Amino acid sequence: MVELHGDERLDYLLDERMKIIQSPSVFNFSLDAVLLANFVYVPIQKGTLLDLCTGNAVIPLLLSERTKGTITGVEIQERIYDMAVRSIQYNHLEDRLSVIHGDINDIPEVLGNAGFDVVTCNPPYFPTPSETEYNENPHLAIARHEIYCTLEDVVRVSSGLVRHGGKVAFVHRPERLLDIVTLMRQYKIEPKRMRLVYPKAGKEANTLLVEGIKYGKAGLKILPPLYVYKENNEYTEEMLEILYGER
Repeated sequence: MVELHGDERLDYLLDERMKIIQSPSVFNFSLDAVLLANFVYVPIQKGTLLDLCTGNAVIPLLLSERTKGTITGVEIQERIYDMAVRSIQYNHLEDRLSVIHGDINDIPEVLGNAGFDVVTCNPPYFPTPSETEYNENPHLAIARHEIYCTLEDVVRVSSGLVRHGGKVAFVHRPERLLDIVTLMRQYKIEPKRMRLVYPKAGKEANTLLVEGIKYGKAGLKILPPLYVYKENNEYTEEMLEILYGER
């Protein structure tokens, strides 16, 4: 029996096929993580996958439904790492999923270089927070702001960990597009697929999904836009498919 601590709760994933431990005062996963888990290429039958900045392991849990490979998450915050471990235990996935408590900048020394077929990351999006923001809730500040890792750290570490020809995928904000593709090429990850996500038709994009190949050939495919909501504020059919397997 997996215990819950403090204000933690069990939330459903994938139309009640899984549950995940969340805490409003510590960490809740965002839609961005769900979109990245749906977007990234994964080998179906086998393979080694790595999720940096894994939080409560939402991306490894979601990817476990798409691949029979082994998936490792890395999380720096001990409290959130513990939530991830217990979420994996609750879903009886310890044979394929694991989490490392540590700084992503130290992970190449722990796991070695070029050992993974796929690397994903939903990194912190924002610059270092103000002292007020940090003091109000350090757990959320670390998850949202570049306190322990920058975008360059994320791309550099991902490049070192993925094998030649392996896939690397990120979710971020559209305003960082040029930074991301510049850094990917700098660290030998060739951008190959990109998709912009819009709250609804007629609105500006607010999420960027991008995937590259280590030492890949040049050639970027821009996928059709993804709209989250219809005009009546209900999920679009594609979002229902992503979230619940419904159409």
